[in-house]
Amino acid sequence: MRSQFDAKATYQATHFAWHYEQVDDKGGVGTITLNRPERKNPLTFDSYNELRSFFHQLQYATDVKAIVVTGAGNNFCSGGDVFEIIGPLTQMSMPEMLEFTRMTGDLVKTMRNCPQPIIGAIDGICAGAGAMMALACDLRYGTDKTKTAFLFTRVGLAGADMGACALLPRVIGQGRASELLFTGRAMSAQEGLAWGFFNGLCEPTDLLAKAKSMAKDLAMGPTFAHSMTKTMLQQEWAMTIEQAVEAEAQAQAICMQTQDFKRAYEAFANKQTPVFGGD
Repeated sequence: MRSQFDAKATYQATHFAWHYEQVDDKGGVGTITLNRPERKNPLTFDSYNELRSFFHQLQYATDVKAIVVTGAGNNFCSGGDVFEIIGPLTQMSMPEMLEFTRMTGDLVKTMRNCPQPIIGAIDGICAGAGAMMALACDLRYGTDKTKTAFLFTRVGLAGADMGACALLPRVIGQGRASELLFTGRAMSAQEGLAWGFFNGLCEPTDLLAKAKSMAKDLAMGPTFAHSMTKTMLQQEWAMTIEQAVEAEAQAQAICMQTQDFKRAYEAFANKQTPVFGGD
């Protein structure tokens, strides 16, 4: 049964800040572009909320198999808009501030919890909340010009923002994460590649094509199994080894009941390449 998910309705209210495109319904690859290039694609209160809702809705979007997230104008995202977010925050009450910080954290949670693999195409500036969006992706590709900064301490805040203290050490290690979160300095593209933050670096002109190619490859694969992989990568952080092994045994037994598992066997037996259906 096809999903009733309507991507256009989700972003229509402030489409100037970001937009979604799914050019190939059969391929199932969607692209989100943060779209305020004149300001290096900052986030606003509305775009935080809309992106959170969008990724939440992806749980029900059976026609979307993989997502690419990128930014317009050779930058990814400069974080929360200084004048539209940080300024107003200084005038808010504590309950209002907490409502905001929970909403920003929810964006990361919905990105981690949606079943589709998310591939980040990250060029230029990737800072603050933008760095957290990049970190929430499953795979990341950058360019030599990419500069990633978790610069929360630069504005007088803790480095613990949107899950940074949980996610970043798991990707690049505790010591490296501690340095970046304490100092707020920018991580160079070469550091990001060497430390495992980036899966690869590309020429700027090739970046989006590389991310879309990976997304297409994943979308053509056993997408139910991919969603299970993403779920287990998320859930096993809080498990012992014994719990993880048992959880994976159950997950794999579920995947063995799919038609894709049967298709793979039949293709192998007939010396053919399997054509997966995601069921």
